[in-house]
Amino acid sequence: MTTLLQQLGGLVLGSVPTMILFLITVAAYRLLVHAPLKKVLGERYARTEGAIENATKAIAAAETKTAEYEERVRAARAAVFHERHGRLSAVHKESELALTEARAAAQEKVANAVIAIEESAQAARLQLEASIGELTSEVLRVILPGNASQQEQAG
Repeated sequence: MTTLLQQLGGLVLGSVPTMILFLITVAAYRLLVHAPLKKVLGERYARTEGAIENATKAIAAAETKTAEYEERVRAARAAVFHERHGRLSAVHKESELALTEARAAAQEKVANAVIAIEESAQAARLQLEASIGELTSEVLRVILPGNASQQEQAG
């Protein structure tokens, strides 16, 4: 067993330089590779997160501008609609006024025409009444030629 322990002691003693070299290699790795790599990865992550944050801010700003644009478009459409409605209302009022004036003028013309027709009819009646006597004697003379001469002589 002592031999075994001696051999084990020799192995451990022989592995000490290997362990020291391993520890130096690990320390060198940590100082030369791991620390700078961790620093670069941290910066990269920060930049990536910063880029994502900037992109999120840009998206939020774009959404705000889009909302403003949509509100302006809505307001412009409402203004155009209101202006159009005002113009249509004014045109409607003007056409109603013109229509009312045209109706009044037409009614006046109709009333004048009715008066003229009534006057013409009255004049025609008077003329007929004035000529009734002559027409009656003319008709009688044509229908009754012999009697008409006698009646004219008698009358």
